[in-house]
Amino acid sequence: MTSIRNVDDAILDAARACVEAFGVRRTTLTDVARRAGVSRPTVYRRWPDVSSLVADLLTRELRGILAAAAVERGAVSVRERLVGNACGVLRGLLDHPLFAKVIDHEPELLATYAFHRLGTSQYAALDLVRPEIEAGQRDGSIRAGDPEALARMVLVVVQHTATSRRLTADAMDDGLLVAELAALLDGYLAARSAAPVNAATERSPR
Repeated sequence: MTSIRNVDDAILDAARACVEAFGVRRTTLTDVARRAGVSRPTVYRRWPDVSSLVADLLTRELRGILAAAAVERGAVSVRERLVGNACGVLRGLLDHPLFAKVIDHEPELLATYAFHRLGTSQYAALDLVRPEIEAGQRDGSIRAGDPEALARMVLVVVQHTATSRRLTADAMDDGLLVAELAALLDGYLAARSAAPVNAATERSPR
């Protein structure tokens, strides 16, 4: 099993190098096999085409970013920890050469997961965010609400902040972008002492 995993990782590493150098459209499974030092059938048995290989590569890299962004439990509230994790994920995405390459040159590869359905890595992120929201609701640092709904909003905000970085690049650098995300999520998640005004039903005094 270990040897199989090592071969899979070698192929994924080679795919990452190829995509970063040439882009997805110009990468072939033959290129990946050559760079990984394995035969073409070895790659084809695992991934039938470049699209499926890149999808698994993106999932692996996103899982790595999620793990690296984790904030230690302890001195901060659950809300602060969750916001810190989200900011760490954003920094990881902004700094990652593979995602930078895709976002800048082939953003359509992410369209399915941005507009139509969740992917494996997004579900993995939700599985990390949801329990944190529930814990924050128990300790009072996160407002009441459906934990799944709040988790989805956190996911969407972080994801679209990362993929839309060029829309803000002329107004803020990456550091400021991360700080603004922190302010946005902290305000969204913070427990409220009073119920918010419902603009749809509010009536002016007569």
